Amino acid sequence: MHGHSHDHPHDHGDHAGHDHAEGHAHGHAHVPKDFGRAFALGIALNVGFVVLEAAYGVLSNSMALVADAGHNLSDVLGLAAAWLASVLVKRAPTARFTYGLRGSSILAALFNAVMLLVATGAIIAEAIQRFLEPAPVAGTTVMVVAGIGILINSFTAWLFASGGKHDINIRGAYLHMAADAAVSLGVVLAGLAILATGYDWIDPVVSLAIAGLIIVSTWGLLTESLRMALAAVPPRIDPLAVRACLIERPGVVGLHDLHIWPMSTTEVALTAHLVVAEAPGSHFLKETAESLRSLFGIHHATLQIELQGRTACTLAEECSA
Repeated sequence: MHGHSHDHPHDHGDHAGHDHAEGHAHGHAHVPKDFGRAFALGIALNVGFVVLEAAYGVLSNSMALVADAGHNLSDVLGLAAAWLASVLVKRAPTARFTYGLRGSSILAALFNAVMLLVATGAIIAEAIQRFLEPAPVAGTTVMVVAGIGILINSFTAWLFASGGKHDINIRGAYLHMAADAAVSLGVVLAGLAILATGYDWIDPVVSLAIAGLIIVSTWGLLTESLRMALAAVPPRIDPLAVRACLIERPGVVGLHDLHIWPMSTTEVALTAHLVVAEAPGSHFLKETAESLRSLFGIHHATLQIELQGRTACTLAEECSA
């Protein structure tokens, strides 16, 4: 992490004598290892499995296999979107996109979650139709194909297991693949039950169970990515603790216009206006930025300094801290 700060006192027309110092501290958030190969391999394996599973699902008349193939297809699209976003976030800033394309990772996570829920609705509708119009299912074929799915999905989940802690995109990929492995296990159990009992209604029941698992595993991704898209404070950061940290800095007597938001799925930005009793020392901005980085993982901080008793800032809150 590297930081730099600048002090720029200026006068603003009618606000003569109202000095400001703007400090910018830019650091690099945790950068996970490159998952390009993992994305490529995971997508290739799952595309092949989707084709195999869908074909045998139709041939064996198994809604459970067709449903799981649809789910796996949506995961392939989600992996592709996450992969594309992981490339776009590395684009350098431009005059128009001053933060680069970091926000694309948030959009990819939100797209992934919405797409999965849409696919789940289709699975539920088809399962209900199977209840109304039951059909025989080839249990042995279901078990064999789903067994292959357990191996492929488990291996793909393992590819992303190490990166889920720091990036919601990688975590989403891991959770979906792990859930798929569990779903495939459920399909195998359904095939065994059909062979043992001859009850074909077990197949749509498993389809509904698959839908339930997808909803449960996707809901957290949906809510977190939606909060990020709306620029909410990341859940791992306590805004009150950040406010307390800033107000306790030496010489600070007031604080207003504090904003904390995710720039991407791995980086957080902050802006704030600090009211001080007298002009701070040359190291004040850098030390404050270092505190935000070390305590809260906020690597992009912009701080504006305002001297107490001068013309009030137009953005000051009615009840500043």
